[in-house]
Amino acid sequence: MTPDRRGLLVGAAAALATPAWSRDPADLVLTGRMVQGGFVMGRTWPRALIFIGGEALATASDGGLFVVGFDRDAPTSVVLEARSGARSERRTLPVARGQFPSTRIDGLPPSTVEPSDPALLKRIQREVAIKTEGFASRHDGDDFRSGFDWPLASFRVSSEWGSQRVLNGTPARPHYGIDLAAPQGTSIRAPADGVVTLAQPGMHFEGGLTLIDHGQGLITAYLHQSRIDVLPTQRISRGQVIGAVGMTGRATGPHLCWRMRWRDRQMNPALMVGQSAPESGYRSGRA
Repeated sequence: MTPDRRGLLVGAAAALATPAWSRDPADLVLTGRMVQGGFVMGRTWPRALIFIGGEALATASDGGLFVVGFDRDAPTSVVLEARSGARSERRTLPVARGQFPSTRIDGLPPSTVEPSDPALLKRIQREVAIKTEGFASRHDGDDFRSGFDWPLASFRVSSEWGSQRVLNGTPARPHYGIDLAAPQGTSIRAPADGVVTLAQPGMHFEGGLTLIDHGQGLITAYLHQSRIDVLPTQRISRGQVIGAVGMTGRATGPHLCWRMRWRDRQMNPALMVGQSAPESGYRSGRA
């Protein structure tokens, strides 16, 4: 079965607003999906600082490329600015609202919904620290530049990204992954180049978990794996097998929960599929 893309591309990509005072549009070229859970990729001066809402959050690569993610609850307008010495360019980006359904899942073990055992709670705290360290990676690169492939060759979307979840009748936090149902043991392939920051089997909620840093804090996560084939700090290439689909952790059937995060912002990885950064390299004629 081919990938089911229905419901994945939430909202239409809004047009980028370019201020009339911009002296040279080539100084800041943007592309992306302007929607909650989406992103923008840009090209500007090499090593320029990238400000979001006045806060410096990223540094462009040697080729001038950068990425910014929009959270599920991102505001409907975001100000992005690139600064390099005395030079600066600014854009006001409209961000469309997403449409997030409600999903009900029953039959989960109670300990994975409302854990209360003291020993289990200590284990969960330890695992939170492990995940926090993995997500804190800031690989200085732009492996995101060519966009992303689907991590599975064939799948069925069993749960959409951003849905409000009700677990065993209890309202839970939104689902920050997209669930790709596939047979146990199906190969999971890296959707883009990157560096492994975590490869940990047996996590309480996630089961077999792998994190990959694609540059500048853009990190993808692969949950519920039955097998992990990579190691922390390992450099991997697009298409490389990193593990296998399973149903470990909090899962009721074999599937891959695929997640993406830019710094502390939760993103929809499906919106990255088939996208790419603006033409590589800064090409403005300005000095």
